[in-house]
Amino acid sequence: MEDFLQIAGTNYRSRLIVGTGKYKDFAETKQAIEVSGAEVVTVAVRRVNITDLNKENLLDYLDPKKYTILPNTAGCYNAEDAVRTCRLAREAGVGKMVKLEVIGDDKTLFPDIPATLEAAKILVKEGFIVLPYINDDPITAKKLEDIGCAAVMPLAAPIGSGLGIRNPYNIRIILEHATVPVIVDAGVGTASDAAMAMEMGCHGVLMNTAIASAKNPILMAEAMRLGIEAGRKAYLAGRIPKKLYATASTPLDGILS
Repeated sequence: MEDFLQIAGTNYRSRLIVGTGKYKDFAETKQAIEVSGAEVVTVAVRRVNITDLNKENLLDYLDPKKYTILPNTAGCYNAEDAVRTCRLAREAGVGKMVKLEVIGDDKTLFPDIPATLEAAKILVKEGFIVLPYINDDPITAKKLEDIGCAAVMPLAAPIGSGLGIRNPYNIRIILEHATVPVIVDAGVGTASDAAMAMEMGCHGVLMNTAIASAKNPILMAEAMRLGIEAGRKAYLAGRIPKKLYATASTPLDGILS
C-alpha cells in the first residue's frame, strides 16, 4: 500500500519539501532538488524571480509540470504585504497553494501570529490553499485549522538555526489534535532531525538552509531524503517501548536447565 502525503486532496510520494534560497546558483538548486526527491518546492516570491520572464527565472530550471511550486511570503512583516505577495504569485500562474509566512522579529524570525491569522482568513476566503508557518503552539495551530488552512507548519527551532526539534512535546500535542497535515518548518540541521520529526508522526518536513548551506549540498539533499524515508518507515513500523532495564533478546521458554 502506497504511503502518500496528502495536502488539499493532492497526493505526494515525498514527504520532504525543500526551499530554493542560499544556493550558489540555479543549477545547484536544481541538482539538489532532484537528488532530494522532493515534489513540492517552495520559493520566496520577494527574493527569487518566478514572475519576470525577461530575467533569469527559477522556473527555467524547475519544470512546473514535475514539481508543485509553493510560493512563500518570506520577507513580509504584515498581513497586507503577505496577501499581496500571494496574489502576485497567483497572477503569475504559479498556483493557489501558498506558504504563509509573516515575520514578527528580525533577530529571531519568529512568526507574527496575529498577522498570520489575519492574512490566513483573507487568503482562505479568496480560495488559496494556505500552509502557515507558525511557532510550536497548539492553540495557534488549532485556530489556523479552524480558519481553513490545509496544513499547519510549526517551527522546530528558529529559521536557519540548525538546532533541530527543541520542543517535541508541543509538536506532539499539535499532532494529537490536528486533522490536517503537520509539517515541521524551520530549524532542522541534519538528517537525524528530519528522521526524528517523522518518527514522531509528523506528516512532512520543510527545509532550506540545512541543505543549501551544507558543505556539500547535493550529498546533504540525499541524506535528508533518506532520513525522511527512514523516519517515516520507523513510525509506521512502531518502535519498541523504552524500558529502564534489559529485556533478553532470546525468549527463556524451552531453555535446558
